[in-house]
Amino acid sequence: MALNFPIKRTTPKKIINKANLGMDLEGIINESNEYYLNNDIAVIHKKPTPVQIVKVDYPMRSKAVITEAYYKTPSTTDYNGIYRGKYIDFEAKENHNKTAFPLANIHPHQIEHLKAITKHGGIGFLIMSWSKFDEYYLVPLNLVLRYWDDAILNDGRKSIPYEAIKKEAYPIKEGYLPRLNYLKVVDEIYFKE
Repeated sequence: MALNFPIKRTTPKKIINKANLGMDLEGIINESNEYYLNNDIAVIHKKPTPVQIVKVDYPMRSKAVITEAYYKTPSTTDYNGIYRGKYIDFEAKENHNKTAFPLANIHPHQIEHLKAITKHGGIGFLIMSWSKFDEYYLVPLNLVLRYWDDAILNDGRKSIPYEAIKKEAYPIKEGYLPRLNYLKVVDEIYFKE
């Protein structure tokens, strides 16, 4: 008698068109988090976006279709969890520019949330993808805040230059398992031994 067990595949999803580009980084992080969870390394999950469902159509008794919904409150960041006994919280950002990352791509409530996390002993950062160069970086919150505060307080530059990212952020290598080993970089920055 043959036993049929579902096979869990962790093969990368192929980008079909440019509309899918924004989900590429999240897909890679999700696969990495699945690897971390399955190998008892860390418990980090994508946070659901809070949505208020307003209208549902029932074309068939067993098939409900949501036809109208709104974001309830602004979401904080994309991911959170625990690693080596520390709370970890971060935002994933795709960037399609060659020279700079626009600060307009980060919301003020996300900055405030990450500041609160670090104030209380957690680890907060951004994972940034530079699609033009096929590069990934862990961007510490203090680097983001330096440009954020200058833009807000001094009407300064409204972006983080690529050269600053290359110089001060931490590259994350893409691999096989995990696809994006960002926890190796977290170890180098936050768990220096």
